[in-house]
Amino acid sequence: MEEPIFHHLANGPSPVAPYSHAVSTGDFIFLTGQLPTGEDCDPIPDSIEDQTHKVMANLNTVLEGCNSRLANVVSVRIFLTMFEEEYERMNAVYETYFPADRRPARTTVGVTALARGCRVEIDLIAIRGD
Repeated sequence: MEEPIFHHLANGPSPVAPYSHAVSTGDFIFLTGQLPTGEDCDPIPDSIEDQTHKVMANLNTVLEGCNSRLANVVSVRIFLTMFEEEYERMNAVYETYFPADRRPARTTVGVTALARGCRVEIDLIAIRGD
């Protein structure tokens, strides 16, 4: 069995807790849930649309740091604090990142709170390579 590789990316989003940006093993890369934070946890965007774009940018940065890309994503989990109010608006942004014929498996869950007062967090699983 291949040993897991723990990815701590110098150019990755600043962690808000003790974790790796991603862990890879075999053909799979498991990305930690990303928040709409940036370097040194700069101000969090106000709207769910802007927060979703920032989360997707953070996920893309981590994927690239692990030699992968959004086209290799096979599964996604999304956590929303304002599920009823923001689900459709988040979806409108999210769907722009994946072609209609290559959308990953997905689960979306309403939660009571997320770190740093964020309203959306997304984690994912991708396969290695281009």
